[in-house]
Amino acid sequence: MNHSHRGRRLARLCGAGALVLPLSVLAQPVIEDLSDRSRTFYEQAEVREGASGSLMLLNRLDEQQREIQQLRGQVEELRHQLEQLRRDSQARYLDLEQRLASGVAPQEVDAEAARQVAEAGAGSGSAPPGADAQAAYQAAFQRVQARDFPAAIAAFEAFVVDYPDTNLTANGHYWLGELYSAETRLEPAAAAFQTVLDDYPESNKVPDALYKLGLLKARQGQPDASRTLLERLITDYPDSNAAVMGRDFLNDSGL
Repeated sequence: MNHSHRGRRLARLCGAGALVLPLSVLAQPVIEDLSDRSRTFYEQAEVREGASGSLMLLNRLDEQQREIQQLRGQVEELRHQLEQLRRDSQARYLDLEQRLASGVAPQEVDAEAARQVAEAGAGSGSAPPGADAQAAYQAAFQRVQARDFPAAIAAFEAFVVDYPDTNLTANGHYWLGELYSAETRLEPAAAAFQTVLDDYPESNKVPDALYKLGLLKARQGQPDASRTLLERLITDYPDSNAAVMGRDFLNDSGL
């Protein structure tokens, strides 16, 4: 009777729709299974470890990217230095006409002529230029310095006729080619450069003549002949300034 009364009282306290359980069930302690929670903890630890490894990998990639950027910077610096050296080499290889256009003093033309006299055709088998030949050669340069190109052409034409077998004769033909080119007389210019190649193969003006004739052929609309001459220049005289400029011309022109 007492149990029945106590049950009805508990029902009233829990509400009309509440489920009435035996007191023995209500008093039983709750036991939780922590095995799943423990497994989740280890799984979370594995996730943390994986994330840590990924972070280390990302840091390593960032470090390698910085090193690559530094190397690229060094390569660009070296490329700039090489380009500067190439430009310096080209500047040292200026044509006489370009030098005169910037205002070369007469004594510089004399020095240039004297240098060519000293360097011309060493070992070519031609006779050393005598005093008269040297004077005639330098006089022709004086005409160039005055920018009197017709007179300079006449002087060099007379020089190669009067002194056909000296160490300076190839230089005379070469400068005739330069002067004819400056006067846009392309056929005589090509013939003068070709004379250097054919008649004075041991002259130190051969690389220059190959380069100038190669450019001249390109101006005349003969790209195959131009490429052949410039490739010959690069193969036979790879260390010359003319070869450096020949390579640049081939690369820039796309011949």
